Amino acid sequence: MLLSVEDLRVSYGGIKALHGIGFRVDEGEIVCIIGANGAGKSTTLRAVSRLVPAEPGSKLTYRGKDLLKYPPDRVVAELGITHVPEGRRLFDNLTVMENLRLACFARRNGPEIQRDLDRVFSIFPRLRERIHQKAGTLSGGEQQMLAIGRAFMSGRQVMLLDEPSMGLAPLLMMDVFKALGEINREGTTILLVEQNARLALRFARRGYVLENGNLVLEGSSEELLNNPDVKKAYLGG
Repeated sequence: MLLSVEDLRVSYGGIKALHGIGFRVDEGEIVCIIGANGAGKSTTLRAVSRLVPAEPGSKLTYRGKDLLKYPPDRVVAELGITHVPEGRRLFDNLTVMENLRLACFARRNGPEIQRDLDRVFSIFPRLRERIHQKAGTLSGGEQQMLAIGRAFMSGRQVMLLDEPSMGLAPLLMMDVFKALGEINREGTTILLVEQNARLALRFARRGYVLENGNLVLEGSSEELLNNPDVKKAYLGG
């Protein structure tokens, strides 16, 4: 098992966001978490990447290591867990190349960095065309490609993706998920949270359903796609 989460509890002030959830992600998998707005999906990813504190009793283990002992910068630099947040959070006033180069702050092997940079541009040729363009002037789809490319450059053992389809036209959305499939086939494990449940379940191998901070269902993608409750709540009947 690559990543294990047990009894994860997170609060914002006096508001409970996660009520003791547990799930696992095996190496090389694509796993999705689906649910309505406010269910706790983004909080789950932020807890794994250590951007929000977990309450005492929560247990997060990565390759047998206690993830709670790592601050966010070491989660990226030492463990290779990268987070593509909702809204992309790019440096808008920097160019495509500058955003990608900044992602390598903890890396020292120049040839490997160049190899990965070439791979990003082969996966997302549109970024090569806009290499000197400022990130804030890119289209929504191009910004999402850059956000994923930045995560690829920073380590990519595990990629946490928060709503990667948000705001994208259908064709661009398919391009982005096709690229994510390539990245996964090359060895990156993906944990995806996505409001577009049908898309997420068709892309992932397994899934979890999160409601009001509680995990209420889990199973293979096929099982969840055929589950009448999931169909009714998330798949339009």
